[in-house]
Amino acid sequence: MQVGYSIEQVLTQGSQAMEPCAFVDSPKLEAEILLAHLLDKDRTYLYTWPEKIVDNDVVVQFRNLCRERMLGKPIAHLIGEREFWGLSLKVTPDTLIPRPDTETLVETALQLLADKPQAEIADLGTGTGAIALALKSELPHATISAVDFSEAALAVAKNNSETLNLPITCLHGSWCEPLAGKQFDLIASNPPYIEEQDPHLEQGDVRFEPITALTSGADGLDDIRLISEQAKAHLKAAGWLLIEHGYNQAQAVQEILRQDGYINIESRQDYGTNDRITFGQMPSSK
Repeated sequence: MQVGYSIEQVLTQGSQAMEPCAFVDSPKLEAEILLAHLLDKDRTYLYTWPEKIVDNDVVVQFRNLCRERMLGKPIAHLIGEREFWGLSLKVTPDTLIPRPDTETLVETALQLLADKPQAEIADLGTGTGAIALALKSELPHATISAVDFSEAALAVAKNNSETLNLPITCLHGSWCEPLAGKQFDLIASNPPYIEEQDPHLEQGDVRFEPITALTSGADGLDDIRLISEQAKAHLKAAGWLLIEHGYNQAQAVQEILRQDGYINIESRQDYGTNDRITFGQMPSSK
């Protein structure tokens, strides 16, 4: 006689419970992620041993996590991590949750630095360190500075750097302020870019993320204007500035860069075919 619930039964219970939640895109997948986290196994283990009995205390924890997810808490906060660029990053409520669309920025940066394996790079508003660490994983000889105004976020980035053994320099301060006297081949940033009155702030995961990392003035472009202006003093001749922005902001960001004297300005789309990043280059003779 079976005592307790099998992995398959626990997963079925969890996915059925989360099914009615509109913001849970894939109840089956999320149930698997939560249970694999509690068992400290990968999802392949769940498929391999569906009949294995789950300890009752784990079942209780699993049900509690499902309830929190049904209340809207991000799954990345529930398990304390998120994968980005193949890296497992610690995530806390002090940081933005890394999104797949930001990988577009990493891809573009790597293309622009194809002939500079020892590039000097700065990541402004690093949060979990996602961009800086992804670039370091691909460019081990690059020198990378990661900047954040939040000391709590910077502590997360440092932890991720140490855990992944990807050394970066973490600097505390607002945008380019901690970069005094330094110049870079490339400066990248995923800054706040949501309009302060945007109704999306009341929906989905962003409800649980730091508002200062999300909004930037009435049109969402205040921080991008600051970064564009400040970065000029910290880019080498022919250096690049890459900025992530909202799906409807490409033209506005291009104009900001143009007015600040950047050349070779271009925008790129994310995996959902939305305009997501815009970049520009300092002239060869500044």
